[in-house]
Amino acid sequence: MKIVSLTIGKTSEKYLIEGIAQFQKRLKHYTQFEIIEIPNIKKAQNFSKSELMKKEGELILGKLQTSDYLVLLDNKGQDFTSLKFSKKVQQWMLSGKKRIVFVIGGAYGFSDEVYKRTTEKLSLSKMTFSHQMVRLFFVEQLYRAYTILGNEPYHHE
Repeated sequence: MKIVSLTIGKTSEKYLIEGIAQFQKRLKHYTQFEIIEIPNIKKAQNFSKSELMKKEGELILGKLQTSDYLVLLDNKGQDFTSLKFSKKVQQWMLSGKKRIVFVIGGAYGFSDEVYKRTTEKLSLSKMTFSHQMVRLFFVEQLYRAYTILGNEPYHHE
């Protein structure tokens, strides 16, 4: 199973880039993991919120394969503990899915077209975080899930 993190915009903060890279390197021991960054829309300030969401949605959908299992990181998504998320990852692994794509959208969320294509929605927290920070939180939680599944000492209860 290959896992893809698809994001709108580049990560610009050095400390986040370093943290993401560290967990991305660690994940290589467990799964195929790739980060795809879609560049921000140029002159985004010239578009309304709905126009911007539509344009970002088209870019997101353009990166997907027909068989992809699409999971949105969305504040309206299902909440998980780290243990329950690890069990969810295990379910996906056992299901035979070839590629799971987790999408971290832009500042305004996702277009209706992206929601229609979505298989699941996942919330990392009820709190609001910057989209750049969510990238680090997500890749850390994914790594944590694999260490839980491997009974490794990273996660503590």
